[in-house]
Amino acid sequence: MVHFLVENMQTKDGTSHTGNLNPFFQAMCRAQTLQLPHKRSSMVSLDSIRRDPRWRDPNLHEVISMLSHPMDPVKSNAAAYLQHLCYENDRIKQEVRHLNGVPILVGLLDHPKAEVHRKACGALRNISFGKDHNNKMAIKNCDGIQALVRLLRKTSSMEVKELVTGTLWNLSSHEPLKMMVINHGLQTLTDEIIIPHSGWKRDLVDPSKLQSAEWTTVFKNTSGCLRNVSSDGAEARQRLRECEGLVAALLHALQSAVVNKDTDNKSVENCVCILRNLSYHVHKEIPGAERFQEPHGNHLMRSIGHPKKNETDCFSGKRPKGWKNGFMDRKYSTLDLPKCTELMKGLELLYQPEVVRLYLSLLTCSHNHNTLEAAAGALQNLAAGHWAWSSYIRATVRKEKGLPILVELLRSDVDKAVRAVAIALRNLAMDRRNKDLIGNYALRDLVGNLPCGQQHPAKNLEGDTVVSILNTIHEIITDNPENARLLIQGHAVQKLVAINKSSQSARETKAASHVLQTIWAYKDLRNTLNKAGWNKSHFKPTTTGVPKKPKSAKQGSDDITLPLMDKTQGQKIAACIPSVNFY
Repeated sequence: MVHFLVENMQTKDGTSHTGNLNPFFQAMCRAQTLQLPHKRSSMVSLDSIRRDPRWRDPNLHEVISMLSHPMDPVKSNAAAYLQHLCYENDRIKQEVRHLNGVPILVGLLDHPKAEVHRKACGALRNISFGKDHNNKMAIKNCDGIQALVRLLRKTSSMEVKELVTGTLWNLSSHEPLKMMVINHGLQTLTDEIIIPHSGWKRDLVDPSKLQSAEWTTVFKNTSGCLRNVSSDGAEARQRLRECEGLVAALLHALQSAVVNKDTDNKSVENCVCILRNLSYHVHKEIPGAERFQEPHGNHLMRSIGHPKKNETDCFSGKRPKGWKNGFMDRKYSTLDLPKCTELMKGLELLYQPEVVRLYLSLLTCSHNHNTLEAAAGALQNLAAGHWAWSSYIRATVRKEKGLPILVELLRSDVDKAVRAVAIALRNLAMDRRNKDLIGNYALRDLVGNLPCGQQHPAKNLEGDTVVSILNTIHEIITDNPENARLLIQGHAVQKLVAINKSSQSARETKAASHVLQTIWAYKDLRNTLNKAGWNKSHFKPTTTGVPKKPKSAKQGSDDITLPLMDKTQGQKIAACIPSVNFY
């Protein structure tokens, strides 16, 4: 049962404020005037109120009117009751909006009494949760985002911070509100929550003195909010990249998670997803990116990394020769990585080769499927594009023995993780040495994930994942007849022909057709194919209508992962007066 406990406050002329209350509120006020401190008999008065025939639950209109009552306890209890009523009840939320309760609750966020603004924020968090974006827009239309950020700046209460950031997390799931959250709250969220809870400090020179991250609820809420807004587009990504301290704090938090072997929590997932999104199109969007573009990029990158016979690969346990100060010499035909002459900071940290080790550690340690997908997606993004840093990233993945880690994940049963890894391998294969290694060690697993016509493998991967695998295979065998030979020896042609002839997906058919045509183009392999019973007709493209391009499709060879936002995430709280239970 919901109880409204209010004080019998009087005005200077001795009149009571209870005259405007319904009988239940009046009785409660009268009961409090009769209660003596520390007397058990006080509960008898409350019981007698419940038995009073005039008692009833206040209706929604009355509760909303109580939000404007001059007595602060009435305000706070009315807000708490709304929080309770709105929990998982879309009809009540809609009625609150229609009765103009949202602007009153937003106004109470600036109330000086902690109890009042705390309860008001709790109600707004429940109202903002869910698929009805009209509630979110109602909060925005009365400057609710600005009011929430103001409250976050001034409060010292961790409970209030959790409520504020939980509400902002809910609001950030609605596309039109993302830039508003960035414009009004990004730096505040970074300064007040992300940096302090990440353990990173701006002015600390000695890395050994850095603190571990604190995986608090408020950090989870805030990182979830920034994860959502980081998916909004180029402007949003750039604003987050340029936000002072954000990238460094997120990277430090992840390093702390790896060191402490705590990589499966929601906050780690959020941090990796933010960094994956900020890595998206980084080779095109950062200021001065054109300075790092490689002339005749595609030709140059495909020529980098030709191996010498005495160079051991990343799948072996031996360190390759020619290692000098952590980098490979050019005489061994691999890429010299840049030596840092000054401390990197800000968005530059996103694409430094050092981040490769962090993402590979997450891929090795984490069991969270979303974290695995995001870490692979970050490598996928960083290895894309025709600029110097993507070449460094591709070489560093090989140097850090990351290719076997990615190949192992191809055996995962998680569709989205397999897809991200497949596309990452495609981008990494733009490095010639990587292409040879991936051909030798990954083709079998890539082919194993392919359906055989209409018969899908046990994983039953989605069509987008199958297309990604086919595109990766195509990249691996392009300009590499030896990999094409390995593909034939792996009995892939049967699957490719079956997909080409009988797949119900036009995109799968087209991708398989490209692979088949590339195989047939190697004249030296045709004798082998003919002996296996294949002829030219098997490698011709199937005539189909032009498939419609999906909205998320990207043109070009980058095939970069789309920004990731977990739209199902948000926060609601179940409230029961006088206690509050968090959901």
